[in-house]
Amino acid sequence: MLMKNKKVLVVGVANRASIAWGITEALLREGAEVILTYQNERLKERVAELAESVSPKLEIIEMDATIPATVEAAFASIEARWGKLDGLVHSIAFAPKEDLTPGIVKTKLEGWNTAIQVSAYTLLEIMRPAMPLFEKAGGGSVVALTYDTTKVFPNYNLMGVAKATLEATLRYAAWDAGRKNVRVNAVSAGPIKTLAARGISGFSKMLDEGAKKSPLGRNVTTEEVGNSAMFLLSDLASGITGQTLFVDAGQVIVGAAASE
Repeated sequence: MLMKNKKVLVVGVANRASIAWGITEALLREGAEVILTYQNERLKERVAELAESVSPKLEIIEMDATIPATVEAAFASIEARWGKLDGLVHSIAFAPKEDLTPGIVKTKLEGWNTAIQVSAYTLLEIMRPAMPLFEKAGGGSVVALTYDTTKVFPNYNLMGVAKATLEATLRYAAWDAGRKNVRVNAVSAGPIKTLAARGISGFSKMLDEGAKKSPLGRNVTTEEVGNSAMFLLSDLASGITGQTLFVDAGQVIVGAAASE
């Protein structure tokens, strides 16, 4: 029960294959109280069904992190319900497909701005109202999700840039929030079949190649990533902030040309 009595908001659950759902399951298993968000009415039923599948008490609230009014309303609801916040999970990313596949040089400004806003700036958008609730809890932990930004992955293009922006943003956020005893970290998962991954051309090849070069000889699961994120949200990680934890079966340490 590593998360007993902890209150955690998870932003970005899309379906059962979501990494954010793997995190949610790990949090619930370890005793946390969790609130999930859904972006709009179109996605509400899907998230509600997931919540019902594990607990009728698992609350869901509407929040589109790109619309400040919905963020303000969501956190007002959280404050009324809990009065504090111990953990926050940011699992939000998007880039227009037409700007994702042609190559980074062909990226249009509108697509660039959309990807950076949704994938990186939203971390700040939701941290601002979270900070007073963290202070009421005596501190807190934020975990964002990223993907290896130390290398270039063909067809990842604009999303790779957006994730690099997210990682830089969270390091500065870790500095800003640290004196309030709020930690900010990221989990860099290996390739996983999620809804977002479907938009990446050649993703199946990324999965195959990742498994082949991984020291463990496989890709990771949402459960493994969920457990690692839960660790960062727990008091066991009280001395860790501003870091990116790679949970990718070791793929990040292996060069592209490596083979048996």
